[in-house]
Amino acid sequence: MALDEEDIRLLGRCVELARTALVAGDEPFGSILVDADGRVLFEDHNHVGAGDATAHPELAIAQWSVTNLSPDQRARATVYTSGEHCPMCAAAHAWVGLGRIVFATSGAQLAQWLADWQAPLPPVAALPITTIAPQLTVDGPAPEYRDEMMALYAAKFA
Repeated sequence: MALDEEDIRLLGRCVELARTALVAGDEPFGSILVDADGRVLFEDHNHVGAGDATAHPELAIAQWSVTNLSPDQRARATVYTSGEHCPMCAAAHAWVGLGRIVFATSGAQLAQWLADWQAPLPPVAALPITTIAPQLTVDGPAPEYRDEMMALYAAKFA
């Protein structure tokens, strides 16, 4: 499925959340959960700077959705995120039955940039979401946010 104007707009909010995380001294990742009617239900950014390497916004969305949404609501929801889910978050997304994922930059892009900057790689492989959860509907990356996200990542990791 191609990204439409609403997808691009909502990804813009994720990029804003990523910037908020960076300004707070954290890694620049941000995500939102949108229901089938397009209403934002939950948003968050990375909180790994406090010492919990699992404090990803995509995991927080999965956990929040189990408590607050029915299985049908989860299946019809969309998660928008500044960066493609890591394997942990992709698995959580699939296990709780969330719907479509839309991301601004891919794990492969981030891995390449980190290698180019000779920065440390994450402790888990940058696998595509569909390698972890092949049944999920996934769209991205969004070329519109490539340079902006690369700059945010560079500010933190380069």
